[in-house]
Amino acid sequence: MLLAGGLHTASFAPLEWWPLQIAAVALLAWGVRDASPRSAAWRGFCFGVGWLASGWWWLYISMHNFGGMPAPLAASAVVVLAAALSLYLAAAMALFAWRRRGQPLWDALGFAACWLLAELARAQFLTGFPWIASGYAHSSGPLATLAPWVGVYGIGAVAALVAAGAAQVVRPAPTVRRPWLALAVAVPLIGWPWLAPRDFTESAGTLRVSLLQPNVPQDLKFDPDRIVGEIAALQAQLQAAQGDLVVTPESVLPIPRDQLDPAYWQQLTAPFRSGPRAALIGTFLGNEQEGYVNSVVGVSAADEGYSYGKRHLLPFGEYVPPGFRWFVELMQIPLGDQANGRSEAPFVAAGQRLRPLICYEDLFGEHMVTSAGDGPEAATLLVNVSNLAWFGRHMVQDQDLQFSRLRSLEFQRPMVRATNTGATAVIDHRGRVTAQLAPETAGTLDAEVEGRRGVTPYARWLGALGLWPLWVVGLAGWWASRRARLTGGSPSRYR
Repeated sequence: MLLAGGLHTASFAPLEWWPLQIAAVALLAWGVRDASPRSAAWRGFCFGVGWLASGWWWLYISMHNFGGMPAPLAASAVVVLAAALSLYLAAAMALFAWRRRGQPLWDALGFAACWLLAELARAQFLTGFPWIASGYAHSSGPLATLAPWVGVYGIGAVAALVAAGAAQVVRPAPTVRRPWLALAVAVPLIGWPWLAPRDFTESAGTLRVSLLQPNVPQDLKFDPDRIVGEIAALQAQLQAAQGDLVVTPESVLPIPRDQLDPAYWQQLTAPFRSGPRAALIGTFLGNEQEGYVNSVVGVSAADEGYSYGKRHLLPFGEYVPPGFRWFVELMQIPLGDQANGRSEAPFVAAGQRLRPLICYEDLFGEHMVTSAGDGPEAATLLVNVSNLAWFGRHMVQDQDLQFSRLRSLEFQRPMVRATNTGATAVIDHRGRVTAQLAPETAGTLDAEVEGRRGVTPYARWLGALGLWPLWVVGLAGWWASRRARLTGGSPSRYR
């Protein structure tokens, strides 16, 4: 099960072999098919540890290379985090084994329902950490057409249903014919005509963007002896940029703006305080008494007072959970205990309404859905600013780009990404990367982006009800299996 979990990770970026996602989950479904609840929980736990530890091993880099944590402690912290979040999957597999019906088609439905419940729990409980949720593996492939209907967790549930059906095909019950099981697996993959790719949004015009990638090494970014040089290099990039909208990465100014010489700020923003161009600049707002907020500041001739503060903070990196201040102090994270942003208002530039997202906020579609509606505050373009240099080059940049692609698919909004070291890119409303800078190179990505307006079915029901419909589907699927067993379905080996 540990190896199957590692195989599951291989289905995500940078490899993006989506059939491996279904194959890995099928191995888990096969492993818990006849298991007792205790054994199923243990197998689900091992699968989760293999999946999550291999999927975010790069956390070790931030803790050891940049946080100064001893290597054994940093490696242990990655495994402990993976183990803690794998408890959701362990509980889900125990729940499945406790009340499975003993009939393959119904058990496949029950398995998918329990898988969905585990993913929702990891996404929402204790602030949520849904990194590499299973549906992201299908940012391309046949199940990607489901994104504007059911979102990432709905895709994950459908994939789990297909995987559980495939596990039953390998060794079906004597009363079930293989052709029927094969059909049950094939139908979700082929899709129905009404789920064929279609546009729910329409063009809102185009915008020329310039996305900056300074490529400042993380171990030098907060060096006080280099700050003046960083600001000078940033000023040169801003002045040379040609787009109607210029976007910098997260925290491109490595010190809070209230500690910055006002003359520097005036020099940086001078090209945008008159004329048609606008800029979004990453910095920290606030003060030491009220707390600092990881922010982007919008500057244009029409609006010099816009700011957006990060609303979903990263545990241990941006806020300190109760009882863990010692851990953050051990890692020596600059500005490691921050305040939350409040506003969701868009920044208007060149006729487009822009919704900023800072770093991993693009994992939480349910928190940004109000910006994907059809009201006057609805965004026509999503803008992600990040600094992934904390985590090295390999895997993390590709994964985060894949998450952004699925957000674009769900809401049919383009997204532009400006990052420190990568992945700086432009994504269209169908989730396709249309332009990208090479990672770990300094430069500016100039591109034209088409804004979109309109509402997808997913955005409509998510905005009205949140993720509750998926909770209901998961619980109803499990309850249906339980009721079927209580009313005479074939019993499983374990009661």
